[in-house]
Amino acid sequence: MFTGIVEELGEVVAVERLARAARLRVRGPKVAADARHGDSIAVNGVCLTVTEVADGVFTADVMDETLRRTCLGELTPGSPVNLERPVRFGGRLDGHLVQGHVDGTGQILERIPGERWQVVRISLPPRLARYVVEKGSVAVDGVSLTVVEATDTWFSVSLIPTTLDLTTLGRKQPGETVNLEVDVVAKYVEKLAVPYAGESRS
Repeated sequence: MFTGIVEELGEVVAVERLARAARLRVRGPKVAADARHGDSIAVNGVCLTVTEVADGVFTADVMDETLRRTCLGELTPGSPVNLERPVRFGGRLDGHLVQGHVDGTGQILERIPGERWQVVRISLPPRLARYVVEKGSVAVDGVSLTVVEATDTWFSVSLIPTTLDLTTLGRKQPGETVNLEVDVVAKYVEKLAVPYAGESRS
């Protein structure tokens, strides 16, 4: 489980294409400092399992399902990536509950600059629209953000200077793809409520 608070802006060192999979090598000295084989690290919001660690670089395998559902398949050597280690029990939850299980991808539609911040508008797959609500939480490339506006086809978020400086969201431009993870609580509430939606209370 993650919080959506990016710890480090890492860099892809190498991408090895395999049959129905890929192997990533990522430089992230902070997150790799105490990482061991089998640990989890979120890369652009995708929970990956560490297979090797050496000199501030960790390796992780990415399966075909993950490549299809996320934009990790677009990474190339030199690509910046958001990195976060799992939250520790008893630690502070500064963002929101993020699983690292990406629900789909969106496309940056527009960047609107402000005095010290930017509003970014992102396309929203129709099947995810019901889970994204105004003032609710959403993870974009693994960054915990508050939704400003939400429609059936897009939503917007405001990015403060820290987010612009320390994450990939300060660099991505209109037309580029981002990973989206909606609030898991909304999905569970829907699943539990649907069987009773047509019942009247007596």
